[in-house]
Amino acid sequence: MIEILFFFFAALAVGAAINVLVQKHVLYSALSLIVMLTAMSALFILLQADFLAVIQVIVYAGAIMVLFVFVIMLLNLPEDEDGADRLRWLKFLGIPLGLFLLFLAVVTLWNVERPEVVEAQISGTPELIGRSLFTDYLLPFEATSLLILIALMGAVVFAKKDL
Repeated sequence: MIEILFFFFAALAVGAAINVLVQKHVLYSALSLIVMLTAMSALFILLQADFLAVIQVIVYAGAIMVLFVFVIMLLNLPEDEDGADRLRWLKFLGIPLGLFLLFLAVVTLWNVERPEVVEAQISGTPELIGRSLFTDYLLPFEATSLLILIALMGAVVFAKKDL
């Protein structure tokens, strides 16, 4: 049952990632990215990496994607342009390349031997990671939050010509 769920969420993640690339509207592409990040979180849960799953949802699918969608709405991007038709030939290159990559994936999965299941030693509990983050790595953590704030302010300045 877990294998079926794993392949379902893996297919959902791949489908959403492909949808990010083929969408013509930027907002729909960002929403597909949120679906992909959530499917990745489900894969982490199935792999028993609960802390990574929670971080994936809170940080990436939550905070970062809210910023992306906010900036997209703030910039008020124009509708699709007709200039994308000049790269139409890439679709014909992508189909054989995609089939080749699918062939490689099938051959790889066919030749992989299943290893014996070994219990992992859990040394990075959320409590230890939190203590390390807010004691040893406090300066890089705060610098990252400051950089994100500066990037958001820069997007606002670029979006509003009247400032």
